[in-house]
Amino acid sequence: MARLEFVDASTPGVDAALVNMVKERRGGELLNLDKLLLHSAPLARGWNAMFGAIRTGGILDGGVRELVILLVAILNRAPYEFAQHAPVALEEGVPQAKIDALGHWAQAGDFTQRERDALAYATAMTLQVQVPDDVFADVRRHFNEREMVELTATVAGYNMVSRFLEAMQIEVER
Repeated sequence: MARLEFVDASTPGVDAALVNMVKERRGGELLNLDKLLLHSAPLARGWNAMFGAIRTGGILDGGVRELVILLVAILNRAPYEFAQHAPVALEEGVPQAKIDALGHWAQAGDFTQRERDALAYATAMTLQVQVPDDVFADVRRHFNEREMVELTATVAGYNMVSRFLEAMQIEVER
């Protein structure tokens, strides 16, 4: 059970227009994450804009995006994040075998060199914070400047998401 009460458009003081904006990005429903973020309209508005840009506004390959998000969820022990993004990864064309192998990606033969370098980058960003020069150089070979910014923001952003989810003990929707 989440550590705070969920809110929605029927909760007094909640910005109904913002609720509708979040629901629109989500395909019509609020997630449990949203139901906590809406306690702070400015934060929910910024969160919605940032993650909308990460998820739908960039040019970064959707499969790579979802692989690094899932890896961040694994590394941070954030099951909600993983549960939300595994279906998205499948929609983006990531095979179930790769999703299943993410916990041991460095030893698995399922990944392309591009994916392996992106996963190494996500691992360094998540566990070490400072990315070694060789890890950056390896991933940089595969991505242009814009893609590097989007990849970096994706990993950084979903580290924030997982930390928020886990601190607030938000459970997967049933």
